[in-house]
Amino acid sequence: MKRKELLNKLIIIIPLGILIFISLLNMFIIGKTNLTYKDYFLKQTIWFILGLLILFIIYLIKPQRLFKYSKYLYFFNVLLLILVLFFGKTVNGSKAWFDLHFFSFQPSELMKFTLLLYLCEKLPHLKNDLKLILTSLFLTVIPSLFVFLEPDTGAIIIYFLITLGVIIASKIPKKWYFIFLSILTILIITFSYLYLYQKDLLIKIIGTSFFYRIDRLLTFINNDSFQLDRSLIAIGSSSFFLNHHYVYIPEAPTDFIIALSINNLGFISFIFILLSFFTLDIYFIYNYFKTQNKKKKLFYAGFLLMFIFAQIENIGMNLGLFPIIGLPLPFLSYGGTNIIVYFMFLGILLNNTKNY
Repeated sequence: MKRKELLNKLIIIIPLGILIFISLLNMFIIGKTNLTYKDYFLKQTIWFILGLLILFIIYLIKPQRLFKYSKYLYFFNVLLLILVLFFGKTVNGSKAWFDLHFFSFQPSELMKFTLLLYLCEKLPHLKNDLKLILTSLFLTVIPSLFVFLEPDTGAIIIYFLITLGVIIASKIPKKWYFIFLSILTILIITFSYLYLYQKDLLIKIIGTSFFYRIDRLLTFINNDSFQLDRSLIAIGSSSFFLNHHYVYIPEAPTDFIIALSINNLGFISFIFILLSFFTLDIYFIYNYFKTQNKKKKLFYAGFLLMFIFAQIENIGMNLGLFPIIGLPLPFLSYGGTNIIVYFMFLGILLNNTKNY
C-alpha cells in the first residue's frame, strides 16, 4: 500500500475509532450504573460489528450496482414507512420502529441512505433545471409525509438537507436560489403573521398536533425541559477527567450522549469528540472538492449537509442552544439502524471505483 493511500485511510480510521471507543465506553459505564441500560454495551458492540461488516461489503462491490437498483430500494423503503404506521412499535410517542424481538429496525433512518442514493442516480439525467428541482422535492416529500405521521421531526429535516445538498451540487443557475428564497420569505412572513395573530386559523390549516410541534420548537428557550435541565446539571457538575458523581439524564445514550460522555468521562472526552468530528468533516469536504465523479460528488454533498447538521444540532441541544428534536449523534449515540446506515454511507464514500 502506498504511503499516501495509507495516510488517507488513517485520517478516517483514527477519528472513527475514537468515536466508537468513546461510545462503547459510555454504554459500558451507564449499563453498570443504570440497569435500564444493562444490555446497551453488548447491543452497541453488535451494531458496530455489523456496521463495519456492511461497510466492507459495500466497499468491495461496485457502487454502480447500488445506484442502478436505487429506485427499487427507495420505493421499498417508502413501503416500509407505510407499514410501520400500522405494525410499528410506539416508543416515546413515536411509532417508528419494527419490533423484530432481537432488535428494533427504524425505516426512517434507512430512508436517509436510499433517498440520497436515488437522488444521485436520478438527477444527473435531468437536463431541465425546473424539472430537477421539482423531482428532488417530490421524492423528498413522499417519505416526509409518512415520517411526519410517526412523528419524527429530525428525520424530515435531514431528508430536506440531503436534497438541498444534492441540488446545490447540481450547480443550478443562481436565479433559482433567488426564486426559492423569495418563496421561502413569503411563507415565513405568512406563517409568522398567522402564528402571532391568527393562531386559531393556523391550527385549522395545519392541525393541532403539527401546531404544537412547531410551537415547541419556536419556544424551546422559554420552556422548562427536564431533559435539558438534567443535561446542563450533568455537564456543569463534571470535571476534566473521569467523574465519580453520575447524574440521571433521560434518553442519555441517544439524544444526550454528549452530556452523558462528559458526565462519565469528563470534558477530555468532549475534546476528543470535537477533534474527531472536525477531522472527519475536513476529510469529507476535501474529498468532495477533489472528486470528479458526478454521482459521487452529489452523494458527498448530500451526506455532508446531513452529517454536519447532525453534529451541530445534537451538540447544540445538549447545551441548550437548539431545540430538542431527537436527532442522534453519528457513530456515538446508541441505536442499531442509525449506526448501520452511517456505515452504509461510508461504504459508498470510501469506495474508489471511478465508474459510478
